[in-house]
Amino acid sequence: MNRLTLALDVMGGDVGPRITIPASLLALENNPMLSLILFGDSQQISPFLENIPKASLERIQIHHCTRTIDNHQGVSYALRRSKNTSMRLALEAVQHGVAQGCVSAGNTGALMGLSKILLQPLKGIARPALVSMIPTVDGEKSVMLDLGANLECSAENLYQFAIMGSIFAEHRLNLVYPRIGLLNIGVEEIKGHQFIRDAANLLEKSTALNYIGFIEGDLLLNGKADVIVSDGFSGNIALKTLEGAAKNVLSLFKEPSKHYCLKPVFWGMRYLFKTNYQRLKRINPDEYNGASLIGLTAVVVKSHGSANVNAFAHAIADAAFQARQKLPEKILAGLDRY
Repeated sequence: MNRLTLALDVMGGDVGPRITIPASLLALENNPMLSLILFGDSQQISPFLENIPKASLERIQIHHCTRTIDNHQGVSYALRRSKNTSMRLALEAVQHGVAQGCVSAGNTGALMGLSKILLQPLKGIARPALVSMIPTVDGEKSVMLDLGANLECSAENLYQFAIMGSIFAEHRLNLVYPRIGLLNIGVEEIKGHQFIRDAANLLEKSTALNYIGFIEGDLLLNGKADVIVSDGFSGNIALKTLEGAAKNVLSLFKEPSKHYCLKPVFWGMRYLFKTNYQRLKRINPDEYNGASLIGLTAVVVKSHGSANVNAFAHAIADAAFQARQKLPEKILAGLDRY
C-alpha cells in the first residue's frame, strides 16, 4: 500500500486546532500509511505536537498561514477574500497534486464554492452535492444527499444526485443496484414541490436506476432505501434532526441522574431497548461525521464545525478511504452508464 497525503484546514470549525490537531494525531496513529499537511497558524499548532512519537511527527508538514474564512461570512464575501486562507491553501494543495484529498470543518458555502472553482465538477455534473452515510436500526448504512450544499435544486439536480448517490453506494457500501428514494412529505404522487415530482418522473424513466418512490422522514433510519435524495435545505434539516435526537437519547442512557424529571421515561425506554442498546449506539453521530462533496474531480470532506476529536478523526479516515479507492474517478466512469 502506497503512502497517502491529505491536506487539512486545521483552523476550521468551532474550536480549531484544539480539536483538529489531536484528531490528526489520532488519524496518523490509526493509519501508518497516512501523511498530513496542516494548514493553519503554526503558533497555535505547535504546542499540540510536543512530545509526540517521531514516527508520527515525520508524517506531518505544517504550512503556516494566519488568514481564515469565518463561518459567519457570506459565501460571496468569503470567496472574494479567500486568498492565503487555510481553507483555500488546503484545496490548492489538492489542485496541484501535492495532496490527494482535503478535509475542513469550515464554512460550508465557501468550501463548496472554492472546491468548484479550484477542483472543478466532473464532466456532466452541474452541481456537486454533500453526501454522507447514515446508520440504520438494523446495523446497516444508507447514503443521503444533498445535505446542505445546494439549498435550491431543480429536478435535473436531484436526478444527478441520485446517479452520484447510487454510484457512491455501490463502491462505498458494496451494493448492487442500490434502492433510491426521494425525501418528500408523503408517499403519494401528488405530494411535495413540483421539482420533487418532476425528479420522480425522471427517475421512473431510468431503467439504470433502482428508484423505489418517495420516502418520508420517519423512515430515514429504517433501511427502506439505500440512497436517500433531497434538496440541500430539507436534507440538512433532516440530518441535524436525526443527529440531535440520537445524541439526546444516548445522553439519557449514559447519565440518567441528570434527567431526574424524565426517570419514568428513562426506565421505560431502558426496558424497551435493553436488548438493543448496542444497536442504538450504532446511531452515534460521531461515528458518521464527515460529509463528502461528490461530483468533484478530487476528494473533499466537510466535517461538522462542532465535531469532537473522534468525530474529526473519522472524517480524516473517510477522506483517506475515498482517496485510496479513487472514488471521484469511479463516479466519473459510472456516469457513462446513465
